[in-house]
Amino acid sequence: MTISMTASEAMLSRHSVRKYVPNTPIAATELNEILELAASAPSSWNLQHWRFLVFQQEETKQKLLPISYNQQQVVDCSAVIAVLGDTQANLMAPELYGEQLQAGNITQQVHDTLVGNINRAYESSAQLGTEEAIRNGSLASMQLMLAAKAKGWDTCPMGGFNKEQFVTEFNIPSRYVPVMLITLGKAAAPAHATSRLPLERTVFHETFPANQ
Repeated sequence: MTISMTASEAMLSRHSVRKYVPNTPIAATELNEILELAASAPSSWNLQHWRFLVFQQEETKQKLLPISYNQQQVVDCSAVIAVLGDTQANLMAPELYGEQLQAGNITQQVHDTLVGNINRAYESSAQLGTEEAIRNGSLASMQLMLAAKAKGWDTCPMGGFNKEQFVTEFNIPSRYVPVMLITLGKAAAPAHATSRLPLERTVFHETFPANQ
């Protein structure tokens, strides 16, 4: 895997691009490298809540177009990656920690304790599964966009789409919740520059000021 930018360069040069050069394919190997980097994101209990549904065929992108309120970027980009979050990620714990047990990295007692703690946490709250799915799916989403930028590709995160229609059209199991769509491609025009609030407006120390 070749990374052409430092982390800070990728962060500072990444902007949301909504106009892409049409008919610009991305090689499967390069896309997989980006997805592998995205999947190295941290996650609660290492449950890796994200699943990536990739759209590259014209036919499926045309199906996605009305669901995304006819945003042309969905059709013109090289790929659309739907990031899904696993609301039942606790079911992955026996497999993931079983691998650690077989490798000798943890003891049976540690395995049983971790799996038990995870299941109890999920059973204690009806909202936890959804919250964790979105939270951890968002971590992978940001990492995906930075990985893409480091490799010379532009992206745009999209929350503006009909999630119910998306789930129905693409047969998404009820276990998974759509987190966002990410368009990926080559920019047809520079992204608009955006401003950021200064640190004194966004960073506080020890307690939150009463006048904020």
